[in-house]
Amino acid sequence: METGKKFFITDFDGTLLTDDKTISGEDITTLENLRQKKILTAIATGRSVYSFEKALTDIGIKKESLPIDYLIFSTGAGIMDLPGGRVIYQKALPVSDIGEITDYLDHGKVDYMVHKSIPDTHYFLYKSHGTDNPDFYARLSIYKAYALPLEPGYYHTQTATEVLAIVPGGIGRDVLKKIKKDLSRFSVIHATSPLDKTSSWIEIFHKCVSKSNSVAWLVKRLGLNRKNVLSVGNDYNDQDLLAWSGNGFVVDNAPAPLKQVFKTVSSNNLNGVSDAAKKAGWLNRD
Repeated sequence: METGKKFFITDFDGTLLTDDKTISGEDITTLENLRQKKILTAIATGRSVYSFEKALTDIGIKKESLPIDYLIFSTGAGIMDLPGGRVIYQKALPVSDIGEITDYLDHGKVDYMVHKSIPDTHYFLYKSHGTDNPDFYARLSIYKAYALPLEPGYYHTQTATEVLAIVPGGIGRDVLKKIKKDLSRFSVIHATSPLDKTSSWIEIFHKCVSKSNSVAWLVKRLGLNRKNVLSVGNDYNDQDLLAWSGNGFVVDNAPAPLKQVFKTVSSNNLNGVSDAAKKAGWLNRD
């Protein structure tokens, strides 16, 4: 085990990515400087590889040119090494589990999307129950070229990366607790919608999927020590990784409950990723 080797991991949306959907030059330089110091770097995102690449294309960046060693994507359902682009880890929901999850959501009249397995995660089937759910339709509009409606009586025959349920206007703590209890055989991860910043996204994965589980697998593979992992995030789907890491930071734009638990750095618009590296002593302050 390389007990002294360090590993720096940042979330993407709302952490490394600013509100105007760019990445600051200072944060890019920070990642470059960390790598020069032989510190491993990674981005851990809820996005699929397709969605991640699209976000980078919009700002004129290729993922291979980013100063990162690994991309942990789809909330930990997959890991890709860079710059090679080889998927070294992936998890999927078995067919029988998809039916159980969708039956549960149908019973509660919750709108959802069933995403295909890696590498085709951006393709999905969707089910709307006709409720007022603007965030659901906004996401559907973004991926309309890859989405098909679930027809009545459809029987799933292929595994899936996840089932994504979208609850308009957010979700109460008690309701979320009940969903997690009812679906305790799976990994149920709550995130705030990156689209309207209000609705709740309930992501349902294979029981082993989470950012922390995937990073733990990678850390073991690399022979590193968990105490030398630093992570930066901004939302509830980062919480397990922040708690697992030796150093966990949230940016100032994170929800108040997370800021009460984890050390806080500057916002995503004020180079919070760089601030975390400096506050941890991994880079010198200016």
